[in-house]
Amino acid sequence: MRASCFRVIQRNLACLGVGVLALVPGVALAQGAAGPPAGAPPEGQTVEVSTVRAELDRLKQEFELLRLDYGLRLAELERRLAALGGGPLVVPAPPAPSAATPATVPEPPADEPVPTPPAPQAAQARNSAFNPDTSVVANFLGAAGHNPLSDAPSFQLTEAELSFRSVVDPYARADVYLAASPEGIEIEEGFLTFTSLPGNWLVKMGKMRAQFGKVNTLHTHAMPTADRPLVTENLVGGEEGISDSGVSVSRLLPNSLLFLEATGEVFAGSSTVFETDRRSRLNYVGRLRGYRDLTEGSNIDVGGSVAWGPTGGGEDLNRRLIGVDATFRYRPLRRAIYQRFQARTELIWSRQDLPAAPPARAFGFYALAEYQFARRWYIGSRVDRSQRALDAASRDSGGSLFLSFWPSEFSQLRGQYRLTRYAEGRRAHEILFQLSFGIGAHGAHVF
Repeated sequence: MRASCFRVIQRNLACLGVGVLALVPGVALAQGAAGPPAGAPPEGQTVEVSTVRAELDRLKQEFELLRLDYGLRLAELERRLAALGGGPLVVPAPPAPSAATPATVPEPPADEPVPTPPAPQAAQARNSAFNPDTSVVANFLGAAGHNPLSDAPSFQLTEAELSFRSVVDPYARADVYLAASPEGIEIEEGFLTFTSLPGNWLVKMGKMRAQFGKVNTLHTHAMPTADRPLVTENLVGGEEGISDSGVSVSRLLPNSLLFLEATGEVFAGSSTVFETDRRSRLNYVGRLRGYRDLTEGSNIDVGGSVAWGPTGGGEDLNRRLIGVDATFRYRPLRRAIYQRFQARTELIWSRQDLPAAPPARAFGFYALAEYQFARRWYIGSRVDRSQRALDAASRDSGGSLFLSFWPSEFSQLRGQYRLTRYAEGRRAHEILFQLSFGIGAHGAHVF
């Protein structure tokens, strides 16, 4: 009702304004025809000018009466709306002139094309076509306490990761990660992902972290703790892990019960875990992952991985790794930024051939739990057990407690107490301090 009343009033005012504007040119023409005053004007012209002035005075009086009348009507409408609980009338902006009014929108010449303004998304994509998303993430680590088997310094910038991510064309995306450490600069990852292949296939080519378990896929700054578990250090190559140049092929498997993904990878065989002695001997990785929502705020992720390849120790000497991982996540929707819980475990079996000796077998695992108790605060713990790859009789174990604080999504502070009992009978008590910070648009890693 309020909008319709306002439109009627606005239309009447517009009609009256048009009438006044239409009369003004007639007045100007009449005055122009009279010419400049040179003595007494002719009698006919004096009568015509007087008539026009009288008509203008009459229109001004009528316009003023209409304005007062509409003002009273608007005040009465506002009073009624206030009595009904509504707010005051808000006068909308006048509508933009439509393309159907040739008097206000001139048509371009027939021989000139009509310019089309680009869409904001298209313009942004075109401007950034040769400017990939760039970011730098630095990891600073401090250590205090006693560890007889580690010579890590008290303070160290362990890594600065420089990443470049961009769409190459409608069919592929590129990701490049350069890692600068005290040992030098290396290509941590650099691969091309083909995203538009038929049959829901996803293919990656380049250097990448193998899809073996969970920790092996994570970069240093994405770890939930300041260090990596003992089983990763002893059996899966430590911080570098299974990372090599090769090809990865993934596909979602049709399943109505859960999200199911199968991955097969082949690498050159030059990582810290596998070492080839000729071109034809490669190492392979396979993974099957299942994911399912349990409730609206919880889910479970279960996976199985296998990796095998040459060890470089001689002909037909190979190494095989089998891993099983499980992750449970809980994050209530109504308190998602204040509360979260995550529990994860990985179990890894290793079998390595030895020259003129039975194969060496080893087993290790870790279990981790992390709880967010405030908007930026996390607390957690981890338990480690692991045999050594070439000596199953040597067993390391330990535990950690950690507290993390996120000032923002671009930085985090973490303190961790770590107790390690080595196979040699020595113990290490350490306090680790970690600071990670990033600048730029850093893409998400593997979930």
